[in-house]
Amino acid sequence: MREIVTLQVGCFSNFIGSHFWNFQDELLGLAEEVDGDPVFKSPSLNLDTIYRYGETRQGYPTYTPRLVSIGFQGSLGSLSSADLSSYDIPSSRPSEIVTWTGEVSKVVAQPHKKNLFLQRLCEEGTSSYASGKGESSVMEDKQVTENLENSVHYWTDFSKAHYHHRSLHELHASWGTVQQFNNYGAGKQLLTSNTPEADDIIDRLRFFVEECDHMQGIQCVADDSGGFSGVAADLLEHIADEYPNNPVLLFSARNTERKPVTRAELVKRSLHDAVSFSMLSGLSSLTVPIGLPSLSSSKAAAFLGVDDAKPFHTSAVYAASIHSIGLPLRMEPPGPASNSCDVIGAIDLGQLVQMLSGQSWRNKVIILDGALPAPGLEGPLLSNLHPLTPETAAGIDDPRAVESLVIQGALISGRRPNLHEVESLIQKEYESYGSARFSHLALALCPLPVPLPFPSFFNEASSIPMAARLRSTAAILPFLRRRCDDLRRLGFAGSGAGILAEWGIARGEAEELAEAMATMTAELDPHPELSSESD
Repeated sequence: MREIVTLQVGCFSNFIGSHFWNFQDELLGLAEEVDGDPVFKSPSLNLDTIYRYGETRQGYPTYTPRLVSIGFQGSLGSLSSADLSSYDIPSSRPSEIVTWTGEVSKVVAQPHKKNLFLQRLCEEGTSSYASGKGESSVMEDKQVTENLENSVHYWTDFSKAHYHHRSLHELHASWGTVQQFNNYGAGKQLLTSNTPEADDIIDRLRFFVEECDHMQGIQCVADDSGGFSGVAADLLEHIADEYPNNPVLLFSARNTERKPVTRAELVKRSLHDAVSFSMLSGLSSLTVPIGLPSLSSSKAAAFLGVDDAKPFHTSAVYAASIHSIGLPLRMEPPGPASNSCDVIGAIDLGQLVQMLSGQSWRNKVIILDGALPAPGLEGPLLSNLHPLTPETAAGIDDPRAVESLVIQGALISGRRPNLHEVESLIQKEYESYGSARFSHLALALCPLPVPLPFPSFFNEASSIPMAARLRSTAAILPFLRRRCDDLRRLGFAGSGAGILAEWGIARGEAEELAEAMATMTAELDPHPELSSESD
C-alpha cells in the first residue's frame, strides 16, 4: 500500500476538502450498490490510498479519511468535537470524581441549526426514514439541492463523509480574531507563541503518518490568503524536518477576494502574496496555485453558473479538478493481476514530482487546468482545458513544457469508448501540436460522480466526464514575476519594510526570499536578458 496523508489548512481549503471527500464517499456508495453501474465498481481505483480502516472498542468497523483539517474555532458549524467523540474511539462513562465543591455555572452556546441536507442525513440513519420512503415526509433531492444554495455557511453544512476524531482541529487562539488573522505573520505567530496548540496539531499528523506502511507522500490544500498560510508554512516546515524523504504536493488555494481600496491595503496584500507564496513553495515538492480572481467570468466555468460570492460554488470546481488530477495516485499499479480495461496511467506522488519538476529545468510551480465537464472526444479536448491557476500567460508554445493529463468517464458522441480508443485519440491530438512535448496520460472509465450536496451546475446529472491537467511550463512566469517584483519593490523600504518586521520577517530573511523567487523565475525565463532590461 502506498498511502497519502491529506492536510487541509484554512476556511476555503476546508470547503474544497469537503467537496473532495464527498466525491470519495459517493464512489464508496456507488461501488456497494447491488444493481449499480459496474463502471463504479473497479478494483483498480483503490481508496485505501487515502482512507484508513479502524475499529471502535465495541467492534464496529470504521473507514475514514487519512486527514488533518485545521480551521477557526467555531468553523465546524453544527458539527462539533463531541459529535466525533463516539466515532472510532473507545466510549467511556462520565467520571464520578469530584474535584470542585464550590458553585458551578454552566454556559451553553446555541447550537447551529441543521439545514435540510443535514436533517436528511440524520433521517437516513433511522429506521423511520427507510419505512417512510415515498411519503410526504421524505424530502426530495431537488428541494434539498435548492436549500443548499442559500443555507451553506460552514463546510460541514454540505459534508456527508465520516471523519476520525483526530482529523478535525479548531484553532482556539484564533477565536473571535478573524479580521486580525488576515496576514502571513498572524499565522506564524499563532503557532510559534502557542506551543500546546502546535504540539496537538503535530500529534494528529504523526498519528496518521506513523500508521502508514509505505507512505507515498502528503497532499496539502492550504489557504494562500490570511493567517492560515503562516500556519501551513509552520506545518510544512515540520514535515520537511521530520519526513524529509516524502514528497509534498501543495495546492495553494484562494477564494475570490475584495480588491484593495487604499494604497496601504494594496501594499499589505502584495507583500502577503509574495511572502506567502515564497515560503510555501520553498517547503513543498510541487506547488499548484489555484483560485481565479473571478471564477464565474473565466473560461473554466463558462457553462456552470458559478456564483463567486458562494464558497460552496467556487470550491466545488477546484475540488473536482483536484479529485481528477489525483486519480493516477490512487490507481493500482500495473501487474499480472491488474485490470487495464478500467484504468491506464498509474503513478505515485514521487514519480509525478520527478516528471514535472525534474526535467531540463527545476520548476516546481505548476498550473492546474480543468474541463468541467469534459467535451465529447469527437472534437478537440486539449483546447477546452482552461487554467484554474491565476495570472498565467495564454498562447505560450513552450517546447520544454511537461504535463500530466487525466481524463475520466470520456464520451464519444454520447457513448462510452474503451480506454485504448481514448488513448489513441488524445495521442493524435498531441501530435497535431507539432512541438516537442512530454506528457503523461492517465485514463479511467469511471466518470466524476455528482453527489447530492453539490451545486446545481449539471441539472440532474448523476455523473459527468471530467478532465484535468497539471502543466510545468513558462506560462506561469507572470504569476512568479509579479510576486518577485512586489517583494523587491515594496519590501525593503518605507511602510513595506515595517509590515514585514511586524510579521516577524527580518531584512535578511526577506532578501533570501526575494533571491529564491528570482532564481525560480530565471529557471523558466527563455529570455532573461529582456526581463532584466525591463526591470
